[in-house]
Amino acid sequence: MQESILEQGVDLMLFGMGTVVAFLAVLVVSTNLMAWVIRRFFPEPEAAQIDEREISEPDTPSGLNARTLAIIKAALNLHRANRG
Repeated sequence: MQESILEQGVDLMLFGMGTVVAFLAVLVVSTNLMAWVIRRFFPEPEAAQIDEREISEPDTPSGLNARTLAIIKAALNLHRANRG
């Protein structure tokens, strides 16, 4: 018995959508598995301990200390020199 063209279209649509859903499910599972493996066997290093002597009180009203302000100024000067 020959199916109508509409029934064939519906069958093809269901097969295609089922394939896409199955592929996406496999993709989600494999991505979560890879993330678990990376977290399990390659943990992120712990944050470095900050020495209290390195933290100084801000000298400027903007909240930046002199060293940070000097670094920002040097970076801006270097950027302007390379741009032109």
